[in-house]
Amino acid sequence: MQVREFQSRILNWFDCHGRKDLPWQIDKSPYRVWISEIMLQQTQVTTVIPYFNSFIRRFPNIAILSEAPQDAVLNLWSGLGYYARARNIHKTAQLIHARGEFPDTFSELIELPGIGRSTAAAILSIAFNDSHAILDGNVKRVLSRFQGISGWPGDSKISQELWSISDTYTPVERVADYTQAIMDLGATLCKRSKPQCQRCPLSSECVAFLDRRTNELPTPKTRTVLPVKNKIFLLLQNPAQQILLYKRPPVGIWGGLWSLPEFDDSDQAHRWYLDLFTPVNEPITLPQRRHTFSHFHLDYQPIIVKIDRFEEEIMEAQQRVWYNIDDNNLGLPAPIKRLVQQYGS
Repeated sequence: MQVREFQSRILNWFDCHGRKDLPWQIDKSPYRVWISEIMLQQTQVTTVIPYFNSFIRRFPNIAILSEAPQDAVLNLWSGLGYYARARNIHKTAQLIHARGEFPDTFSELIELPGIGRSTAAAILSIAFNDSHAILDGNVKRVLSRFQGISGWPGDSKISQELWSISDTYTPVERVADYTQAIMDLGATLCKRSKPQCQRCPLSSECVAFLDRRTNELPTPKTRTVLPVKNKIFLLLQNPAQQILLYKRPPVGIWGGLWSLPEFDDSDQAHRWYLDLFTPVNEPITLPQRRHTFSHFHLDYQPIIVKIDRFEEEIMEAQQRVWYNIDDNNLGLPAPIKRLVQQYGS
């Protein structure tokens, strides 16, 4: 298939069937496109939409976002996962606000925290109609199947090949529509499982479809058994019905979020709270739960303990707070938020 034919088929399909009423497509601006592209990294559109709407209501522009405390940003990100994205958004907002205008070149964008090659290209294409090839997960799937490319797309050699193909097919005109179109095609028709090939504008010349290899392509990453980490989470409740939280380190898992005190085993947890507080009840051990990250399973067991008094000064000095479940100003990981809401009253 010639390049112009490929572009024409995708754009004609987009004109009839593409998504044109997503929140970030309304009142389109570089700021809104940037926020949406970061949220959409490794996250589906249907999941992102309510988070995007809440985020824009609270932070309608870069100035307000840059001046907000990080906790406020993380709070609105709670449950969306991959929290480094939220920390990077906050840092980038401060950098852009300081310079006075949104960057409109690839070299400037790619230097900002959290913005890689494909994200920078998407921002430029969609917000500025500046022709740049993208290669997100949806585009990788479309191109791998259409060209019949075997090999895991995360491999550097395969990735380079896909980038070259994406660059070849990316038009100069209507690049904003084309970029949205090829992402939509991957998200709505050329899906990971049960692709709707009969409705695809490319199927007549798609190698994977013609060779009946859509289940094989793109080649998945070799699956490995995820390791399991075990932790005890302590739900420590004071007489005011508040729960003790501490702020996690700024980087790493749940970086910068507020969480429950955690321990390797129950004996360690008991020794810790008995050194600081006087419990008014026997500890209540709840059933173990599991939360899965991209590279390991976290098996955690909550223990509830009520205490009779507490030292506020000691807690504040150690970046700990007594958290009221009605408070909505701190960022908590989704599993922690569920625990606190369920047992913190």
